[in-house]
Amino acid sequence: MSQKNNIASQQNFAAAVNSGNLGALDGLVTPDCVDHDPAPGQGLGPQGFRDFFTELRSAFPDLHIEPVHLLATEDEVAFAYSVTGTHSGPLMGHAATGKVVDVRGVQIGRFIGGKLSERWGSSDQLGILTQLGLA
Repeated sequence: MSQKNNIASQQNFAAAVNSGNLGALDGLVTPDCVDHDPAPGQGLGPQGFRDFFTELRSAFPDLHIEPVHLLATEDEVAFAYSVTGTHSGPLMGHAATGKVVDVRGVQIGRFIGGKLSERWGSSDQLGILTQLGLA
């Protein structure tokens, strides 16, 4: 697939997460996709991402991921992003604080046939906990 198609797939992934339409991930992620930096207990493929983002969107119903810089090759897309949201539900055993978080992250994804097949990345988890008053 082309660089353009992979960027479009990544944008569609972000749109699915931002909208909460997590079923759309089925068409954007290979069944055996490996997240090399998974959340605790996160499984493989689209289901692993659905489980993770369902939990995150339960804690932050207004979750928004915004790419701020993007680079792509023929089979990879890398981007820096910001994550914002209001802590309105339980997170890692902590009750909602009502506080807003705004942190940054970086992700690199490898694509096969226009679908995410591997992911490496990091978000500022300590920043999230600090902004919520939990660290």
